[in-house]
Amino acid sequence: MIHIFDGAMGTMLQAGGLEPGGCPELMNIDHPEVVRHIHEAYIEAGATIIETNTFGASRLKLDHYGLEERVAELNMAAVRIAKEAAGTRAKVAGSMGPTGRFISPLGDLGFEDAYACFLEQASALAKAGVDYFIIETCIDIQEMRAALLAAKDIAPGIPVICQLTYSDDGRTVTGTDPQSAAIILSHMGADIIGVNCSLGPEQLVPIVKTLAENCDCPISVQPNAGMPQLVDGETHFPMGPEDFGSWGPKLLAAGATYLGGCCGTTPEHIRALRKALEGQPEPERRPLPKRLWLASRSKSVCIDKYLPTVLIGERINPTGRKKLAAEIREGSLLSVKKEAVNQVKAGAELLDVNMGVAGIDAVKAMSQAVTEIAQLTDAPLAIDTSDPAALEAGLRAYPGRALINSVSAENDRIRDFLPLAKKYGAAILCLPITEDGVPKTAAERLKAITYIIDNAKKAGLDDGDFLLDALVMTVSADKNACREVLKTLQLYRQHLGFPSTMGLSNISFGLPNRPLINSTFFTMCLAAGLDAPIMNPYDESMQKALKASAALLGDDPCGLAFSQDEANLAVPKKAAVMKTTDLPILDAIKQAVIEGEKDIIVGLVVQALQEGKTGNEITEKGLTAAMTEIGEDFGSSRMFLPQVLLSAETMRAAFDKLKELIPASAEADKGTFVIATVKGDVHDLGKNITGALLANSGFKVIDLGKDVEADTIVETAIQQDADVVGLAALMTTTMPQIDKVIDKLQAAGARAKVMIGGAAVTQDYADSCGADAYAADGVKAVKLAKQIVGVE
Repeated sequence: MIHIFDGAMGTMLQAGGLEPGGCPELMNIDHPEVVRHIHEAYIEAGATIIETNTFGASRLKLDHYGLEERVAELNMAAVRIAKEAAGTRAKVAGSMGPTGRFISPLGDLGFEDAYACFLEQASALAKAGVDYFIIETCIDIQEMRAALLAAKDIAPGIPVICQLTYSDDGRTVTGTDPQSAAIILSHMGADIIGVNCSLGPEQLVPIVKTLAENCDCPISVQPNAGMPQLVDGETHFPMGPEDFGSWGPKLLAAGATYLGGCCGTTPEHIRALRKALEGQPEPERRPLPKRLWLASRSKSVCIDKYLPTVLIGERINPTGRKKLAAEIREGSLLSVKKEAVNQVKAGAELLDVNMGVAGIDAVKAMSQAVTEIAQLTDAPLAIDTSDPAALEAGLRAYPGRALINSVSAENDRIRDFLPLAKKYGAAILCLPITEDGVPKTAAERLKAITYIIDNAKKAGLDDGDFLLDALVMTVSADKNACREVLKTLQLYRQHLGFPSTMGLSNISFGLPNRPLINSTFFTMCLAAGLDAPIMNPYDESMQKALKASAALLGDDPCGLAFSQDEANLAVPKKAAVMKTTDLPILDAIKQAVIEGEKDIIVGLVVQALQEGKTGNEITEKGLTAAMTEIGEDFGSSRMFLPQVLLSAETMRAAFDKLKELIPASAEADKGTFVIATVKGDVHDLGKNITGALLANSGFKVIDLGKDVEADTIVETAIQQDADVVGLAALMTTTMPQIDKVIDKLQAAGARAKVMIGGAAVTQDYADSCGADAYAADGVKAVKLAKQIVGVE
């Protein structure tokens, strides 16, 4: 069945009398007739689902207007108005927009604070009787996860629509691609998954198609009416109703069955869309194969018998490693983070995370480790713990779809772990250990695994959620250990068909020449059906065995990859994992910034000064060179915002140390940068990111906040003798404020150059309004600011 959403609410409210900078949600109380009229107009145009005027009606957003204590009142009033207008003609979706802040470590908002904010709003919407929750315009998958968990917790019977916003590179600002989003959200229980805002319908067709190809949920789409333009001081959306409507069948064919409009769309756009979709057949979507997909914030990995072997890195585990255990006990994650980065470099596609050290706060340690590793690498994680509280902490902190390592056939694991897997959308590693201990035979292991899977399906899990462990014992204690593992793998493949895993190194315990035993055993297991070994990715013999086995088993056609690898045998595998501290000191500083190694950067700066390097050398050849490379990688989508922010924090720590040790050196502030979101605009995420990157690059940043009067910006620029004034505007309706600020700066004789940015801003607009520079993102802003002050 095809469903039609309404279109833009904000522009319609402004046409109905909402003052620039006013609170849209307060119209539900002060002018309910205006809101009701908008709903009625969209229903008359053909909308079958209308959204409540509650996009910003959360505590964190209402705080800007001093209305944070009126969350329930404003949300319930909005639902009442929408339901009165809808009657029996349309359903009502309770709109929940983003908080306007990033969740830690990208920002200063705690996950639990975000969850509580969404829980409060969802509670009011549910109490008022919405038919759907619609969580929309999110740019951060972690914020979407917090909102989805809150909606499911407060009202599990109300369907939830999850819509992220993507940039023109096909990813969200924080790096999530549509495939990963579909995998994460569908397994967490989203009922409908989609995309809205930011782009026009043409750009959203491939995103809709990717979403539809990676989940069985219905797909929703609400495009803008093209990118806004400012014509004679008025906002103009270039796509008219007929043009907009003509894209409806194409979006339908791509897989969307819930269609509507976002910024710039009106009842006439929705009328044209409805007309274009009349008589169109609903797209046929074949059920997706039930494969095991895991995902990080920015990357998806599939483990399947028909695909190449996936390596799971085992090195983040303190068992038998005294130094690592001691660091974890002391609260240091330095080695944990190094292992994460180096294992991925060495070929690990998943990382097992075990923080099992006696006497520590396991919940805190797991949450911190997962948070840090998720920011450093794009490899999906396996959360390895026997503590249910630590497991939930890791799952809650993880901005992706994790693997739980492990669920055994023991009653407490079945009872405690399976509900967590269902709630957080995690897959499970099934371990054939029973209340009676370790089954010795393959047949007994198959029976134990079947018991786990049967219980998992009763808990709501399904095919595609299971990774089966063959359970390796040591051959020095049991001569049949190897044979039983091989039989177990074969039985798993024959009777269940789910992918398999195991920790390989147990097989050789107590024997000499363990690498030989391990690599030989590895090749035998690969031939028997092993899909995802848990192993040390630095082990050269294992890597060679994997390459050779891939060629022999047909996973490497014609042995091409094997041949290329063998041609470079003179370069050991470990050469690709050279430690930062093994590099020449300036190269080490550069690498530490790129890798976000904040824990070691201060020591490297001190070492460089002790070796006689000047402050300028450290800045130019280490720090600036790193940020230049990061900027290039960010611009070409090889690096994403979380990594950029971590690198920026690392560079800030280096600058701070230089200023401490050489206070009068050239490492003083590069210049003064006054930054603000213009009057009437309360969106400041992009501005905050830019300010952080500028500060971490050595600028003195004076952040005036959001919704700032032009006179305040001008007075501050003159008082501080600013080198640059940065102005942000997300909404087209507030863009004319940029012209006003520029005119006042010129009239006041301010020497500052003006840089502008924001979702609605373009280079053409920058040229027309007299701005000196336009920055599409924070990294570009830093580069332009350096050029302006002459320190490039």
